[in-house]
Amino acid sequence: MKFNKESLIAGLAVVVVLAVATVWFMPSGLRQAPPLVGQTLDGRTLTLEQMRGKPVLVTFWATTCPSCIEEMPHLIELYREFNPKGLEIIGVAMAYDPPDQVRAMAAKRQIPYPIVLDAQARIAREFDNVRLTPTSVLISPEGRIVQYRLGLLDLPKLRETIQTLL
Repeated sequence: MKFNKESLIAGLAVVVVLAVATVWFMPSGLRQAPPLVGQTLDGRTLTLEQMRGKPVLVTFWATTCPSCIEEMPHLIELYREFNPKGLEIIGVAMAYDPPDQVRAMAAKRQIPYPIVLDAQARIAREFDNVRLTPTSVLISPEGRIVQYRLGLLDLPKLRETIQTLL
């Protein structure tokens, strides 16, 4: 059997496309979460690695996002209920959100979990280039993505999944 240059290139292209598709469409539970390193509103450096061994819900939000504001009381309730059992929540404020507005919203809503300012949009890029809010990512204690959700959370499903991770 004789291979010409075009056949070899076409075959290689098919292999590359299949490899990319495999990674892109891999079930969430098999993908390792990005590292997530950021500064909290109170100036601490927070990393996902510090929370290894616990389930973590990362929620991308903005002060100008009505759905994000609607979701906040539910996230606060979730945090108060499950944090004593091990759940961590990290709020990631989008790069376009002015830090003073983020601080004011966090204070007004009395958000008990850490808020990270993503001033250079690095965290959003690392989490599949998040552009729309709310976007939430549930990470297992082993650091794997279990759920990735754009839009309002499905709270009953989220609660059920969190309970299996605790």
